[in-house]
Amino acid sequence: MKPIRTLTGLLAVASISAVTSANGQSASLKLLASGAMPKIGYYAPQRLALSQSKPAAVKKAPAGLKAPLYGVLNFGPAAKQATVAIIVDEPAGQPSRLWVDSNADGDLTNDAKPEWTPRPLTGGEGKTYTLHIGGAMVPLGSGAQAPKVHLAMYRFDPADPGRAALKNTLLYYRDYAWTGKLPLGGKTYDVMISDEAASGDLSAKATSGKPSLQLLIDVNGNGRIDPRGEAYDASKPFNIAGTTYEIAQIAPTGASLTVRRSAQTVAEILPPPDLSAGKPAIPFTAKTTDGKEVRFPDAYKGKVVMLDFWATWCGPCRGEIPHLTKTYQALRERGFDVLGISLDQANAAEKLASFTKENGMPWPQVYDGKYWQAEIAQLYVIQSIPAAFLVDGDTGKIVASGDALRGDNLAKTVEDALKAKGL
Repeated sequence: MKPIRTLTGLLAVASISAVTSANGQSASLKLLASGAMPKIGYYAPQRLALSQSKPAAVKKAPAGLKAPLYGVLNFGPAAKQATVAIIVDEPAGQPSRLWVDSNADGDLTNDAKPEWTPRPLTGGEGKTYTLHIGGAMVPLGSGAQAPKVHLAMYRFDPADPGRAALKNTLLYYRDYAWTGKLPLGGKTYDVMISDEAASGDLSAKATSGKPSLQLLIDVNGNGRIDPRGEAYDASKPFNIAGTTYEIAQIAPTGASLTVRRSAQTVAEILPPPDLSAGKPAIPFTAKTTDGKEVRFPDAYKGKVVMLDFWATWCGPCRGEIPHLTKTYQALRERGFDVLGISLDQANAAEKLASFTKENGMPWPQVYDGKYWQAEIAQLYVIQSIPAAFLVDGDTGKIVASGDALRGDNLAKTVEDALKAKGL
């Protein structure tokens, strides 16, 4: 899951108008056509099947295609969907190219060039493959007046055996949302409607048990949306400050939202604690795999310590290990330490011990075999890994988290934290 960022820019463009009616509380919403994903803080990838067969939706294709794969995306309200054709050309040994029928006219030679950037990605056995990331603006339904919104897109290297199931697949997700302010129970909240299914249809029903639309409410007013306690399935009741509500109506265009009290009662789910930089880390006492008791963060006076949530089964976690071991070896004498929190499953103690030894990870590990329900992970409300927090052992405050502790950023972040302490 991607890092949650501030909503400041998003809410600045919201058209705000809220009224109370017999049907409940209503608010006007404004479409944010692009840039919503980082403001929401996560993405829900959808799959578009690609085929060598040219579809009828492609009336005119670009010249010089060598190894094209075609896909067709039906996007927008069910009553007036736009048919958006997509072409990915991937000749062996040559750069991949992407075309998107952004005006849905069947001609893929008269559209704005989509974003399509290659990035190296380490696969199995340390081999490097190419991930392509990009996207395009597409019409939110048919008709000349349909607004355009941004769909983010990416594609894994078809030669990567570890992702063979995605060889003929383009992944995409919504980078747009509807935003505004909604009064509930005497308070006014910043809200968004997120099209999780990236269908462009605000009347879409949930499929496969997953919500099609999410109502996002900044309950604690900290300018961020957290998936727990601030993201609600738009088709179900939700509880804010002890009162259960439900969505009465979302306008087909997304221009307005009405919420009313529900006849049902559901439990309130509180947002997790604020674990951003400058906030106190949550203290705990636990036993490490060598049987020693560790009091966090009190045991790290005079140091900066990275609390690292990971697991041996987690590919992205394994990808971070070389950066972490290198930084640890370079800076441990100056006061950098690590405490690992393993989310490995039951009966994996021996596997964990051998893995950490083989990969040069001498720092202590806390492991209780409870997988995603690991006690420290629950305390920190960990919903995806790798996840890490750099903590000042003297103040107990969080120095950094998220991307600042990944890849090449890690060493600089730790170095800066040590310098700030005079170490």
